[in-house]
Amino acid sequence: QVQMMESGGGLVQAGGSLRLSCAASGSGFPALNAAWFRQAPGKEREAVSCIQWNSEKTYYAESVKGRFTISRDNSKNTLILQMDSLKPEDTAMYYCAADLWIRDFSCGHNSRTHWGQGTQVAVSS
Repeated sequence: QVQMMESGGGLVQAGGSLRLSCAASGSGFPALNAAWFRQAPGKEREAVSCIQWNSEKTYYAESVKGRFTISRDNSKNTLILQMDSLKPEDTAMYYCAADLWIRDFSCGHNSRTHWGQGTQVAVSS
């Protein structure tokens, strides 16, 4: 069983940056694909960025390409999302997740996916 805990959310002005961190505890994280999802009020949860267990493959939603960077440190059981050039439409609850599928142009969760509690990101215009 893997437990996930996010940190680093907050309020930032448009054009600013935030760095989200996710600490994984329990066993198995280094062997699992991982990701950041987000959910805005009234909208479905969407995959923002995903990373393969060995960091060889990554996926980014079109809306964040060139602005967000996902990375992981398996020696520290840590997942990072660097968010630059933030926009008001990036405002959402951000969740880290582990154990999901990644294909060439998409990624997603399944019944085995482990979730964090979420961290709020708010971008003011």
